[in-house]
Amino acid sequence: MNASLLKRTIAFLGCTAVIFSVNSFKKAQAQTPNPVPADIAQNSNKHKAADLQAQTLTPQPAPTEPQIETTPETTPTTEIAPGRATRGGSSYIGVGGNIGISGETGLSEGSFAVISKVGLTNNLSVRPAALINDDTVFLIPATIDFPVASVTNTGETQISAAPYLGGGVAISTDDDSNVGVLLTGGVDVPIANQVTGNASLNVSFLDDTNIGLLLGVGYNF
Repeated sequence: MNASLLKRTIAFLGCTAVIFSVNSFKKAQAQTPNPVPADIAQNSNKHKAADLQAQTLTPQPAPTEPQIETTPETTPTTEIAPGRATRGGSSYIGVGGNIGISGETGLSEGSFAVISKVGLTNNLSVRPAALINDDTVFLIPATIDFPVASVTNTGETQISAAPYLGGGVAISTDDDSNVGVLLTGGVDVPIANQVTGNASLNVSFLDDTNIGLLLGVGYNF
């Protein structure tokens, strides 16, 4: 009886040990990850290396510097355009009177005058004038015009003037008609948008020295 019980006990323990061993082996096999085939792992490593090399060799765009726009410098044009405005003001035509100072021609006598200014470039103009009397005299000077400058500014009243200097010829039509050198200087005074006042001193060298003061007003064009 005891021997039979002992055999059964030994048999039971042996079966239990076998079952426990089998279960332990299955758990260990389930926990072990499936190995990646060597060729697949090698190909994956090659692809990663190629991607890294491509990223390293790909040129990165250089930072662009901000573009600075430049405006070309402008210079006063020297192209001749008769009738244009100069830096001394608009071209004009008008009337006035001559006051003789000394001499023996129409320039040295009182007379009615037709005056004008014809701009050629930014600082150059011609100023033909006719002094109409018994002895008509034509004045044809070319002048250098200076910019308009403020003469006085009292707050409510401002007077501006544009001086000029030049020279040319004076033509006398008296019995001894002749041509002489002319020197002139004066100022243009803007009065309104379309009106310019003028005062000039003219000196001509005909038979003798003739001096006259010309005052006038012109209509701007």
